[in-house]
Amino acid sequence: MKVSIITVCYNSQKYIRDAIESVLNQDYENIEYIIIDGNSTDSTKSIIAAYSDRIAKFVSEPDRGIYDAMNKGISLATGDIVATLNSDDMYVDNSVVSKVVEKFLETGCDIVYGNLNFVKEDDTDIIVRTWITKSYEPNSFAKGWHPPHPTFFVKNDVYKKYGLFNIRYTYAADFELMLRFLEKYKLSNAYLDKFMVNMRVGGASGVFSSFISRNKEVVDSFKINNMNVSFIYPIIRLVPKIWNRIKILLKNFWCHFQF
Repeated sequence: MKVSIITVCYNSQKYIRDAIESVLNQDYENIEYIIIDGNSTDSTKSIIAAYSDRIAKFVSEPDRGIYDAMNKGISLATGDIVATLNSDDMYVDNSVVSKVVEKFLETGCDIVYGNLNFVKEDDTDIIVRTWITKSYEPNSFAKGWHPPHPTFFVKNDVYKKYGLFNIRYTYAADFELMLRFLEKYKLSNAYLDKFMVNMRVGGASGVFSSFISRNKEVVDSFKINNMNVSFIYPIIRLVPKIWNRIKILLKNFWCHFQF
């Protein structure tokens, strides 16, 4: 199976080399790597150029935001499976893609997803918190559950049949797409119990000022897909995150005082 991996970027000179090398160092050979750049004005394009012989497709032009750029990449993808990797994220190790393909072949499903680490921006060896998901159960989204999008691998045919990212959303188009695929269309899926991506803390969806806007878009995602959701959903959604942070703090406290 060919796997298309898409990285979108704009003025990403600080970390994009990490993202690129984490893709190119995968032990799975049949990867089509696509980079969509928003016409960067820093050294991003020159960094990408250094890997041009191993990048299948590179586009640099203005876009209407990150999800519009992702849609461009998906439209160019010729792989059986498609994934996106943000320009400041990286795969945890070199076996991620091969493990994902194994899961697709084992289950015959449409979608595979897994776990994610949130890491310090300037020291990715330090895990700030973890996102350990689980196997999907119907109506899980309304209860505050959803997979981490950077781990979301999807068969290309799914995008062709059920659509791309809805660019009316600035922050939550990834949530709406996963909601649509898993809850509305009930596509077959499999959970890979493996940490797949290290995400640097401080991305666009992690900025506090975007919290309210993102939650408004998330609630609207249910409405446009004709699904009901509780008015306290934003609070429900926060509970697992708060509990996860508490567990990390307790773990660090315990480790600090162990002899």
